[in-house]
Amino acid sequence: MKTDERERERGSATPTPAPELREERPLALVQAVPWMIVIALLALAAWLGWRAFFYQEEGDPVGSAMLAFEKQNSLIVFSSRFEVVAESEDTRGVLGVPVLRSRQAMIIPATVEYRVDLSQVDRERMEWDAEAQRLTVRLPPLRTSRPNLDEARARVFQDGVFITRDASRDLSRNNSEQAERKAGEFARNPEVLALARTAAREAVRQNLAIPLQVAGYERASVRVTFDGEDAPPAP
Repeated sequence: MKTDERERERGSATPTPAPELREERPLALVQAVPWMIVIALLALAAWLGWRAFFYQEEGDPVGSAMLAFEKQNSLIVFSSRFEVVAESEDTRGVLGVPVLRSRQAMIIPATVEYRVDLSQVDRERMEWDAEAQRLTVRLPPLRTSRPNLDEARARVFQDGVFITRDASRDLSRNNSEQAERKAGEFARNPEVLALARTAAREAVRQNLAIPLQVAGYERASVRVTFDGEDAPPAP
């Protein structure tokens, strides 16, 4: 009789799941949550970086050009190196009577750089022809740097029976000021400015053509003008 009761109890008992099966899924889920957060943060950071540095709205070639200009405030387009001649005279006297007269001539190498101020080139200075895929850019006037005089390599010629130290110093100072003034005048010479503008046009074309091609405008061309100039004929 007791044996039959024990068999009925074993047959009616509901099997209990192993304890480790109930704990395995929650533990795996807890371990996966931090990794999911890390992956989500990495994806967000990558998207923000792409949006900030690489993303450009489709159909906005002017925006692509502006992005190329934003990376550099000014662009050195031309450097002119030449020599200027300066000559000064000095007279030293006693009681108003000239006693010592001296003369100094200098041939000084000078360098002047020509820059385009890209910070002034905004959307109003750009025009896009969608049909021809041509971008026309109007640049502000070129800026010239202060002449850099290489006085260490200057050739000096002096004339006088006796040249005092003060006279030599005054002659050199006067010649330096004269050379800087002459170098600035030479830098604004129309022929030299024409060469600098030609170099500027080519430099700007090269800086804009590649970004436009990368943006998908394979036939893109760039025309560059300066304030007060007529646009050149289309190629």
